[in-house]
Amino acid sequence: MTTQPILVTSRANARVKQLRAAFAGHARLSGGLVAIEGENLLREALDSGLPLKTIFLSERIAPPEWLPRGVELLVLAEEVFASAVDTQHPQGIAALLVPPVWKIESALPANDNAALLLVAAGLQDPGNLGTLIRSAEAFGATAVLTTAGTVSEWNQKALRASAGSVFRVPVVAITAKELIALKSRGVRLLAAVAPNPDSGSESAADAGLTNACALMIGNEGAGLGEEWLALADARISIPTPGRVESLNAAVAGSLLLYEASRQRTSNLGPRTSNLLP
Repeated sequence: MTTQPILVTSRANARVKQLRAAFAGHARLSGGLVAIEGENLLREALDSGLPLKTIFLSERIAPPEWLPRGVELLVLAEEVFASAVDTQHPQGIAALLVPPVWKIESALPANDNAALLLVAAGLQDPGNLGTLIRSAEAFGATAVLTTAGTVSEWNQKALRASAGSVFRVPVVAITAKELIALKSRGVRLLAAVAPNPDSGSESAADAGLTNACALMIGNEGAGLGEEWLALADARISIPTPGRVESLNAAVAGSLLLYEASRQRTSNLGPRTSNLLP
C-alpha cells in the first residue's frame, strides 16, 4: 500500500500545480520532474526501477493494489484531476517521477565495437522520436542521441509513443564535437538519405552495419543538415520501388535499426535481407 491518501479539492494545490507544469513541459516549475498518465506507463516506470515521487488518483478511481509503499498519494476531485493532466479523456491515474539522466559514457557499451546508436538530428515530431526510441529498444540499439532542435523525449506525445521504452533506453543530448569524438573511437557515422542517383548513397543492405555505427536521421521536412552530412563517413538509403520520394523519419529509422539488428544477429552481414533489397 501507499501512504494514507489525501483528498485535494483545489486546483491551486502546490502538488497539482507541479503536476500541471510537468505535463506542460515546464522543467523549472515542475522541479525537474516528469509527469506520466495511465496505468500502463506507471507500471512501465515502476518495472524500470524509476522512483515515483507522487501519485495522483481521480476520486472515481480506487487505489490499485500494485501501487508501491511509501509514495505520496493524492486523491483529486474529478475536475481538479482533469485540469492538471494532458489528455482530453483522463485515465484517472498519474504520477510525477524523477527522470533518468544519461551521459554518453554511461550510454556506450564497454566494447565500443558493439555500439549501435541512433542519432535524431533536429526531429521535431514527438511521435517520431517516441517511435524511434521504442524501435531502438526493440532492435537492441545502445542509445538514442539527440541534437539541438530535437523535441524532448519527455514531451507527452513522445513519451506515449515510446510505450515506456524511454524509461530504459539511454537518450543523450549530443553536440557535433561529441559526434566527432565518437568517430575517433571507431564509430562510423552513417547518414540516412533518400534513395536517388545524386545522393551518393548505398543501400543499407549493402552497408556493413555489424561494427560500431551511428545511424543519423534528419528533420522530417529538411532531412539532415549540411553540418551533419559533412560529418558522415558514408550515406545510406532504403530502396523504395514504390512512387514515394522518401519515408517518414520514424519508419526509415526503424527499418535501418532492423537491418542493423538483422546483420548483427544473423552473422550473415550485408546483402542478405529480403526487406531492404
